[in-house]
Amino acid sequence: MNDQLEKSRQASERATLTVHQQVQGFTQGMTTIQENLKQMHDSVKSVSSFQDIFKSPKLRGIWGEASLEAALSEYFSRDHYELQHYFKSGEAVDAVLKLPNDLLLPIDSKFNWENFEKMVNADNDINRDIFRKLFYSDVKKKIDEISSKYLLPSEGTTDWALMYVPAETVYYELINNVKDVDISKYARTKKIQLVSPNTFALSISAILHWFKDVQINKQTKDIMKRLDRIVVDGGKLADEFQKLGKHISNAKSAYDDSEKRLGLMVDRVKNVIEIGVPEEEVKKIDIPVI
Repeated sequence: MNDQLEKSRQASERATLTVHQQVQGFTQGMTTIQENLKQMHDSVKSVSSFQDIFKSPKLRGIWGEASLEAALSEYFSRDHYELQHYFKSGEAVDAVLKLPNDLLLPIDSKFNWENFEKMVNADNDINRDIFRKLFYSDVKKKIDEISSKYLLPSEGTTDWALMYVPAETVYYELINNVKDVDISKYARTKKIQLVSPNTFALSISAILHWFKDVQINKQTKDIMKRLDRIVVDGGKLADEFQKLGKHISNAKSAYDDSEKRLGLMVDRVKNVIEIGVPEEEVKKIDIPVI
């Protein structure tokens, strides 16, 4: 009897322990879930706060310029670029990258958000298409603005510029949705290249390599021009040497003739002295004039 009671007590304790462990595990699991939910809530609040930035044009501009500055500082030292570069017109581009040969590459940050957000959040295709057209119209205006205001070779800029789109979602919408408007092609006709934070480094690297190739080709052309001038100058020098040679040859011929005539005159004078020709006859001697 006692043995059975002991076994029953032990079984009851084991069952109680198991239930306690399960309750404890459940409690810990609920605590973890609550913490995850809190983190998710905080993340949503952060995203909401971040989206609030996009609702203010001024804050969007500040954020875009800060993003551009961060991208520039990551790949270039401070003396290789300038922020807020002013032109004679009083217009200021967000940044210029200093290229070799004292050229300036204009880079301007543009962030078209209002109609993009309306397009993304549209509740039907009709409204989505309406806001998409408005969005692309906004982007075209920004491209035209950069092209007309900042492409100023007379003030040392390149004849093309970069439009920096700080939001990847906006950038990929622009370059991928070519069925409505090929915005990249339109930008190229205005000599504008679209870039984003992820494509900035690649674009800049390609630009610098291209510029280096152009410089090498230009230097090669300069060398060939100099060689052409050397060939022309060499030809002129050869002509001068030929003329000088003719002059020397003519001078030598004249010298030889004069030497012969002088010898002849000396011989005649000797004959006069030896023979004793009268003075009147000496005067009749034809002495060549040298």
